[in-house]
Amino acid sequence: MKPSAQGLPGTGTGRVRGAERAGATGATGAAGPAGIPAQSGAAAGNRAPEGAGPAGGVRGEHTHGEPPAPRPRVLVQRSSVRGQVLAALRTALVAGELRPGEVYSAPALGERFGVSATPVREAMQQLALEGAVEVVPNRGFRVLERGARELAELAEVRALIEVPVMLRLARTVPAERWAELRPLAEATVRAASSGCPATYAEADRAFHRAVLALAGNDQLVRIAGDLHRRAQWPPAGAPAVRGRADLIADAHEHTALLDALIAGDLDVVRSLVGEHFTGA
Repeated sequence: MKPSAQGLPGTGTGRVRGAERAGATGATGAAGPAGIPAQSGAAAGNRAPEGAGPAGGVRGEHTHGEPPAPRPRVLVQRSSVRGQVLAALRTALVAGELRPGEVYSAPALGERFGVSATPVREAMQQLALEGAVEVVPNRGFRVLERGARELAELAEVRALIEVPVMLRLARTVPAERWAELRPLAEATVRAASSGCPATYAEADRAFHRAVLALAGNDQLVRIAGDLHRRAQWPPAGAPAVRGRADLIADAHEHTALLDALIAGDLDVVRSLVGEHFTGA
């Protein structure tokens, strides 16, 4: 799709590992953009995590001077702590809540998520493999700054992979199969209308994933999905998030493309997919 680029209040006492030790048992925290709330004081207590220094920090990671962190939304469940933290961090990236160039420490993020620093480090290591962040020794993880050239390169690679597949599918997939994707296309329009870039990003990926899945190639779906996710991270120096009007325009390209696929109009399909990836 067309590319879309506060972090954590410093440190403090009262960090806990309650969500990992005891699971989510009804303790909730203040809602906010990061996606996972900290535990309430009653549930969290005042214990510092293992390795915490006098000021509540973890040895080897300095948490002072960090940008304010988004408040989490959903209490992490023990069964999938790392996965939920990873999902929340990805959402924060798309929403522009983790700012390019800023360094975030695992202890400070863990404090907001109501977990120890360990699942946060694990999730951040995955994001490092995906090219979203880099490790800063003894400090944490820096969100990488991406420029227009990288976004253009991602768009070009996505087009090289997805456009030929879509054109081949347009010639071989019957209209009734395309019609089955109508709910997903309409879901992108509703998500765009919400104005939430993270909500739209998920609906956007779901639609593209369903289209490519018709090719019957799992490796294609996986690689294209990874490129798509990376293309959704906002670049440095740009507005924090894409505007609602841009999201809606992008979403309506999905419904127009689906109409052309159902009608079997290859010329329109070719034009729409070119515009969708390049903006031409």
